[in-house]
Amino acid sequence: MARISTFDDWIDMLKEWQHDIGLDRDLIERFMPGYEFEAKYGDLPISEIYFGDFKGDRRWEKVREIPDQRMRDAVLNMVVFQGDTEFASNEQQRFLVNNAPSEYDLASLVRIMVEETRHGYQMCHLLVNHFGSEGKIEAQKMLERRAFGKKNRLLNAFNDDVTHWLDFFAYTNFMDRDGKFQLTMLQHSSFAPLAQSMGPMLKEESFHMGTGITGLRRIAKAAVIPVDLQQKYYNKWISGSLDLFGTDHSGSAQWAYTWGIKGRVDEDKTGDTVDKEHLNERARRQFYEEVSGTVARVNEVNPSETKLYVPDMKFNRKIGDYAGERYAVDGRKLTEDEWNAYAPSVLPTPADDDVLKAFFKNPNWIASKGNLN
Repeated sequence: MARISTFDDWIDMLKEWQHDIGLDRDLIERFMPGYEFEAKYGDLPISEIYFGDFKGDRRWEKVREIPDQRMRDAVLNMVVFQGDTEFASNEQQRFLVNNAPSEYDLASLVRIMVEETRHGYQMCHLLVNHFGSEGKIEAQKMLERRAFGKKNRLLNAFNDDVTHWLDFFAYTNFMDRDGKFQLTMLQHSSFAPLAQSMGPMLKEESFHMGTGITGLRRIAKAAVIPVDLQQKYYNKWISGSLDLFGTDHSGSAQWAYTWGIKGRVDEDKTGDTVDKEHLNERARRQFYEEVSGTVARVNEVNPSETKLYVPDMKFNRKIGDYAGERYAVDGRKLTEDEWNAYAPSVLPTPADDDVLKAFFKNPNWIASKGNLN
């Protein structure tokens, strides 16, 4: 395939990608008439860098203003990974346009897919307009990778299909919440165009998380799908989301902080002395606390005596200090044989997906949006 030379070339590729995942113009027009993709850059509260070694300097408006090639590479890498997850999430959810439980849910899905596409559009707008030929190559590769088929999206958690709506609501509550954390940390960035991109993206992301928590509450309220079965999908996406914060003792996180490229979630509010050795661990703990609050909100409408819970932070981890080790949802250490016998009882299996298909035939498997009191 010929290389793109302009952002218009990239937009032609985007239209092909939309067709591949079923996000055609007709579907967008049905729920969001007249919508056009565009790059959005918000205002920054202050123009200076406020953490790291360059604290007090003016934020960099151009890539050439970034003082060091390693720093320029790190910013590029941040943009590429962020954009890759945006397109990947739509690819993961591509089946859902065909089996929405209601017109309201389909409208919500289309809005989420459109806005996630815009987030990818935003990252590629940065790449093409600020990073020269390397940025154009990366923007093109963003639309050539796929979460299906080759399954070559950059993060493994973004290569698994989301095939039904329990999976979707868990995904949007937990994975999109991780997305909120990542966007918030980049909002503090020393590279001004990246920081300016985050405000509009965060506003849109809030609807995605709201769709997730509302959907999980509607399912719990309906009390048709057994709580133990609902819990398996919580366990799947919560553990996957925890991995997205990266390795413990991360050297790349330390450098990103030192260079002012990526701050702490509450960088503009906290008075805590920074612990660069444990930046990812700190963000992961904050995420875990927030997720626990959302699960408590689901239990408020869950009529069953069996309550939903957040699995231990060590459970089912593939990245970090606990990767490759086996732990139960309550944090108990397990042997490999114990894990192999135990995992199907707490994580979704193909048989669980088959069982869910029968529940989905019941029109009352999910409560209506206005029935959560």
